[in-house]
Amino acid sequence: MDDFSINEMLDMQIALQARYKEKWKPIGPERGKDQLLWMIGEIGEVIDIIKKHGSEKASQDEGSRADLVEELADVLMYYNDVLLCYGISAEELKRSYVSKFEKNMKRW
Repeated sequence: MDDFSINEMLDMQIALQARYKEKWKPIGPERGKDQLLWMIGEIGEVIDIIKKHGSEKASQDEGSRADLVEELADVLMYYNDVLLCYGISAEELKRSYVSKFEKNMKRW
């Protein structure tokens, strides 16, 4: 896998949502708020790995790095759920990202 696009991740999240539609709340803004909270929890788990092992080990030790990458994948899964819940497309995100990038390039 050379690249992993937002659209690919969104498609995977849609498939996951469809599989568990009987168990999970439907996609929508109210669920988006919940997913943001869960995402913050996953970010905390990323931070815990770095605090526990240190930045160097978390980036170089095979086991610590695998844990770090797995938790970051969890963060991305919730992030993509949030995009779905608020109906944000990859194209809309790209426009906003590019605009913010251009502003930041001129900031300092």
